[in-house]
Amino acid sequence: MTAMILAAGLGTRMRPLTNNRPKPLLEVGGKALIVWHIEQLQNLGFKKIVINIAYLGQQIIDYLGDGSRYGVNIVFSDEQNEGALETAGGIFKALPLLSETFLVVNGDVWTDY
Repeated sequence: MTAMILAAGLGTRMRPLTNNRPKPLLEVGGKALIVWHIEQLQNLGFKKIVINIAYLGQQIIDYLGDGSRYGVNIVFSDEQNEGALETAGGIFKALPLLSETFLVVNGDVWTDY
């Protein structure tokens, strides 16, 4: 199963916390919010996670790597050169990486799976 985590936003409403860090990497309960998503998705049987990145996206790549430490395969859809694609645009750009039915999760919203 494949999931997509939306993680490309600017996080302007969380400033100054997001001046130097993308919102999905902000810590909640001792770990980055995006890690909570990855761990829960892995627990639910998702093997591949596509994450779109833009604002400070390299930090997300450096932090998560290929996903092996979480037991998943992470693939990044890089939007850093396109500007704001918003939700639908980000999903559309990632479609070649999403070869089956997939679940979309907002990377900056707490979700109780």
